[in-house]
Amino acid sequence: MSKYVVGVDVGGTTVKIGIFTAEGEVVEKWEIPTRKEDSGSNILPDISDSIKKKIVSNDINADDVLGVGIGVPGPVDDDGVVHKAVNLGWGKFNLVDAMKPLMPGVLVKGGNDANVAALGEMWKGGGQGHDNIVAVTLGTGVGGGIIINGRLLNGSTGAGGEIGHLHVEDNETEACGCGNYGCLEEYTSATGIVRLARRALDATAAPSCLRDTELTAKAVFDAVKDGDAIAIQVAEKFGDYLGKGLSLIAGVVNPEVFVIGGGVSKAGEILFDYIRPSYEANVFHGSKDAILALATLGNDAGIYGAAKLILSECE
Repeated sequence: MSKYVVGVDVGGTTVKIGIFTAEGEVVEKWEIPTRKEDSGSNILPDISDSIKKKIVSNDINADDVLGVGIGVPGPVDDDGVVHKAVNLGWGKFNLVDAMKPLMPGVLVKGGNDANVAALGEMWKGGGQGHDNIVAVTLGTGVGGGIIINGRLLNGSTGAGGEIGHLHVEDNETEACGCGNYGCLEEYTSATGIVRLARRALDATAAPSCLRDTELTAKAVFDAVKDGDAIAIQVAEKFGDYLGKGLSLIAGVVNPEVFVIGGGVSKAGEILFDYIRPSYEANVFHGSKDAILALATLGNDAGIYGAAKLILSECE
């Protein structure tokens, strides 16, 4: 008899949901709106109602559903306690305890969305075949997830893996979104790359195709591929910061592979040309051979990882 797991990725605009076989095959995936009014009180009931309907429409016996894993945009500890999810209007509460009455008899597990996405990449994505990985998401911000021996490293309050807020620059005068100064996110996120590009352009009158286009991370790396000198300078600075940041992480957790995802990763493997020299120059020799790989699951990493939360618990 086939067994199934459900993965849920709660975002600020939509909730992504997927039903998977225990082997990781997608049965169906879909989205519902995230109703954040009334302090997000509708979100979990909406998820539950939607899952129940899809189980019926896919002719799945409810007894064959092993559980529901949920990733949320906020710290979640090993007990399922959400330590605030500001984008959803949630304060501190136990996600697992809140969901269980809505899905009686079904195992429920929760996790931070970036951590859960890392689990997805380990299971069926760019980290497949490895049990010790660090997933790095280079998007509007920089997120991360750390997996040791196949298990998520959540930390005491679910804030483990917040690699975007490693301190990498003492002389920064602009504050990071977190309130600190000189965080990795300020130089290696999509907005951080734009910041580096703007500063490089302001520092010289040298010609650059970046002066004639809207500044985006994509524009910078497109210009790098075209040989633009200032864009290459920006890429080198980006790579220097990220390579050093990854070397610090490697000194603590010694991963087999770093999986790089998020919008910036669409530039492709050219990123590694700029990250690897700094990484290798700074990392402890025991982690020098860590692989750099691109994430492959895209926006589905969260639902895969949330499903894997359940399978890991059942192993």
